[in-house]
Amino acid sequence: MKRTQPTNMIYIAILRGINVSGSKKLPMVELRELLSNLGFTEVQTYIQSGNVVLKSSEKNQEKLGNQIAQAIKKQYDYDVPVLVKTIGQWKTAIANNPFTEGDISKQAITFLATIPEETTIDIDSKGDQFKIINSEVYLYCPNGFGRSKLSNNLFERKLKTQATTRNWRTIYKLLDLAEAL
Repeated sequence: MKRTQPTNMIYIAILRGINVSGSKKLPMVELRELLSNLGFTEVQTYIQSGNVVLKSSEKNQEKLGNQIAQAIKKQYDYDVPVLVKTIGQWKTAIANNPFTEGDISKQAITFLATIPEETTIDIDSKGDQFKIINSEVYLYCPNGFGRSKLSNNLFERKLKTQATTRNWRTIYKLLDLAEAL
């Protein structure tokens, strides 16, 4: 009887809070090696802020994210939330952008670990806009992200779930890398 190899799925994994302002330093070369040692294949990273594309036979995205987070904790002693998306979920997040008329360089997506129960929250955003759709918060910050009150910490506190934000250049690059696998 012929054995079939498990099909590997392509995933985009985004890590929160590494290599930011000199804290939780994790060189991407070491991250790729760590993930390869866990059995993931075709591991690629993009820039230094925890963006990974990989293949895995694991079908449960939450389990996959936890496996990556536990390996980082074991090797580096960092608690790093890891959100994992399929290419289809990534494309849906891109397609759902409600701010298509605005300057894309002033926009980002905050990816949430879960779909929040509350989708309307009261925030004095000082002219910045946000819209929660499914497990993403779409941001439009015309005065720049550095001045915005719309942060990962704010959304985590208000929505009671983990959050990590990516700009559109990174979002599109990760899609390109994933589709190239």
